[in-house]
Amino acid sequence: MKELSFRTDVLPLKDELFRLALRITLNRADAEDVVQETMLRVWKRREQWDELESIEAFCLTICRNQALDKMKRADNMNATLEEGHDKADRSYASNPEEQAVQRDRVAMVRALIAQLPEKQRTCMQLRDMEGKAYKEIAQVLGITEQQVKVNIFRARQTVKERFKQMDEHGL
Repeated sequence: MKELSFRTDVLPLKDELFRLALRITLNRADAEDVVQETMLRVWKRREQWDELESIEAFCLTICRNQALDKMKRADNMNATLEEGHDKADRSYASNPEEQAVQRDRVAMVRALIAQLPEKQRTCMQLRDMEGKAYKEIAQVLGITEQQVKVNIFRARQTVKERFKQMDEHGL
């Protein structure tokens, strides 16, 4: 087993941890706090690093738990992602109207994802947005790979159905 270093093995995960925390807390300041607390907790448990199969899964698990704890304390589950992350399509084929429609659709999908149950939302985000393997997601969430697949399937179906309803009926 290789010797783990905070600087080379843990610190480079900070952006990934921030994205995970942001998706759960839906607030940049809270996400930054979660990442800082995560880094402290990982450092305090450095004696256990040799026993770990994956330092990344360990860090993601702590980050997820910290973010969920912060959400419970703040009771802020229905907030939406901050605006400003969307980059409008600057291709020649798109006009301002198409760009506005696209931004509205992205905002709608984000809102739908934010309404998913926490486990489904986290599974979907780790898989579809972070590109994590089912095994890694299962380790982070403490569930089986099959449960991860079921949660992702249900999350995608829910978002797809609700998006279709909203798009057709303007709900």
